Amino acid sequence: MGKKPHVAIIGAGFSGLRCADILAQNGAQVTVFEARNRTGGRVHQSKIEDHLVDLGPNWIHGTGKNPIVGIAALTETTIEDFNGYQMLFAPDRNLLDSELAIKLSEVLWNTIGEAFKYSNAHKDTIPPDRSLLDFFRERIEKTSLTPLEKELCIELTSTYRAILEHVSKVAIEKTDVRLNQPVVKIDSKLRDGLRTPCEVALTTATGETFQFDEVVVTCPLGWLKRNQAAFNPELPPRLTQAINNISYGRLEKVYVTFPQAFWHTEQDSKPTSTDGTPSEDNPTFIQFLDPVYTEHPEGIIWNQECISLAALPTHCAQPTLLFYTYGPCATYIVLKVKNLDSSSEEYYNFLDAFLHPFYSSLSGYSETSKDCKPLAFLATQWQNDPYAGHGSYCNFQVGLESADRDIEVLRAGVGVDRGVWFAGEHTAPFVALGTTTGAYWSGERAAAQICELYGLGRDGLGPERDDSLPSASGKKSAV
Repeated sequence: MGKKPHVAIIGAGFSGLRCADILAQNGAQVTVFEARNRTGGRVHQSKIEDHLVDLGPNWIHGTGKNPIVGIAALTETTIEDFNGYQMLFAPDRNLLDSELAIKLSEVLWNTIGEAFKYSNAHKDTIPPDRSLLDFFRERIEKTSLTPLEKELCIELTSTYRAILEHVSKVAIEKTDVRLNQPVVKIDSKLRDGLRTPCEVALTTATGETFQFDEVVVTCPLGWLKRNQAAFNPELPPRLTQAINNISYGRLEKVYVTFPQAFWHTEQDSKPTSTDGTPSEDNPTFIQFLDPVYTEHPEGIIWNQECISLAALPTHCAQPTLLFYTYGPCATYIVLKVKNLDSSSEEYYNFLDAFLHPFYSSLSGYSETSKDCKPLAFLATQWQNDPYAGHGSYCNFQVGLESADRDIEVLRAGVGVDRGVWFAGEHTAPFVALGTTTGAYWSGERAAAQICELYGLGRDGLGPERDDSLPSASGKKSAV
């Protein structure tokens, strides 16, 4: 085109920051609009007592060619493969044998691997109403597991802070980042010829309007679902359909920290077997299946799972349990704490009543010990956050007929026609949908589309991403 474009990026999460980085490196003028008073989006930390914890992502999904792993090494961020001892509590609150827990875990992850391969091979013929759970049931029925084991199968470090600082460095230094600037309207016009700039106007909540050549929208999927009227003219029917088709989850976290990790025994003081080796390991993952011993609303699945942050490397370890909640259970919690001050007694008492049946089941617990009384709780509330789209990350719910095509339509946006491009974890390569890595890659992809349109370079861009359907390569590493 013979000119350097002025590009607006809506959202300063991982996708927006990476997009700004690439565009700035290649000579574009970039302005980033962020509704919050900070960068990072859902990558955000807070403190519980004196411990820093991730409110958003705290995993790196797949370690093979994942750029986040490289950034973690560059920033000296500790990462840890969480493959330690798993505790599994049956519905009657009895702890299952550790060998059985390992056996069920292996069956679970092997079946997930089979599911990915099956999806790759049969994506065009899988009925829309067939779920992953259906696949599990079919495969598990063919195993030699006992009826109880089959039922149980079906039931079944440091933070991202330095990584975020690295990802945001170029954007903060070389672009115009405007915090506390929610965008409420996006007016665009048809491009006058393929290789000419567009005219896109953004209006903020304060009523100010700004003109740009191109705009990259990185707002979460839930925001797009609720704010389609912000686009003028309205988005094409197929793009609107894609936004409405894809769903997102309700994953939330609840942290509880104690004076001491009473469930975690020091290695040199653990009981040993006859050959001198420890008789059991400290738990990393703990699962509570169908806990009938708890009070909870009728009709809601109440399975719970947590990881022990005491199992992290010594310099990162803390006496904290991180509970992951999801679905209606997560919604129940965030609605209960929505209007409560996190420092209030009411907030503490509600979350303690919720978690007490679980942490009190762990070895070493004593009702009278001060070490077993929680110091503090911290519950995320992404479902109450409009800038997070009132939810977590995108997923393919049962019933979708063309989910892969929907994602491709979201990636294409209307950039070529109207200068409005889309990025975010919901537009990532299939293998990285719903992850921080996916958001990072999606920012690269949107920047590359604009660079190609304007004949700019490819400085800072990695190789083209493999856009095949998901595979189960690599492991999750805790950050």
